[in-house]
Amino acid sequence: MQKLGKNVDRYRGETIDIAAVLAEILPLAREQGWNIHSLSTDNGLAIPALRRTVPGPRACLYLSAGIHGDEPAGPLAVRQLFRENRWPDGVEICLCPCLNPSGFGLNRRENADGLDLNRQYLHLQAAETRAHVVWLEQQPRFDVAMCLHEDWESLGFYLYELRLGSNPSHAEEIIRQVEVVCPIDLSNEIEGRPAVGGIVRPSLDPRSRPQWPEALWLISYKTQHTYTLEAPSDFPMETRVAAVVTAVRVVLGAL
Repeated sequence: MQKLGKNVDRYRGETIDIAAVLAEILPLAREQGWNIHSLSTDNGLAIPALRRTVPGPRACLYLSAGIHGDEPAGPLAVRQLFRENRWPDGVEICLCPCLNPSGFGLNRRENADGLDLNRQYLHLQAAETRAHVVWLEQQPRFDVAMCLHEDWESLGFYLYELRLGSNPSHAEEIIRQVEVVCPIDLSNEIEGRPAVGGIVRPSLDPRSRPQWPEALWLISYKTQHTYTLEAPSDFPMETRVAAVVTAVRVVLGAL
């Protein structure tokens, strides 16, 4: 499978109507017994936040998508997961299907105020991030957190893993299963960091990042294990969505 060659200097692929995507996700979530909340921001946006609760002992997974408005595969992967409705017993899930609704209307990484929301989690300048953090602080601790992204420059799928303690890693198994449906970026360096087999394990030192992404806030305050999934934006949409759905299914099956 070859790159499409659409992306030159930025993402130039398919766009989505995020309101229409959410209008399908939310009724499906309601039908499947999820609790639906709206994170009201002081700039007038309503950001949906969903929670699936289960009885008895449980693992807890966090999923987020749509923090960048030029990365449509994440929200579409969430929609696909709800369409399939194969949520495993014994797993509680907290899920934000689109953290940057204003960015999707502009087809750009940043929100309507020109802020990259995935650099907002140390100094909470953006209204969306402030509302998101308030909600996160009210949720239980997560066994694993997964942030669903795309990379318009990538040669294939790859992921970042942050892991503390002795939690088992699912990274190699994610790559093994994703490569059936999507090429893997096997570069020795990705985004300036060493990579092995499509896996990047960056520094866990918060002081190394003057601007925190969502994953660094999560590993600092809410979990000991995060994955940031990066689907390759210059491949067909169905390939990108399949890659993200496959990766999430690996972790759901392991919890």
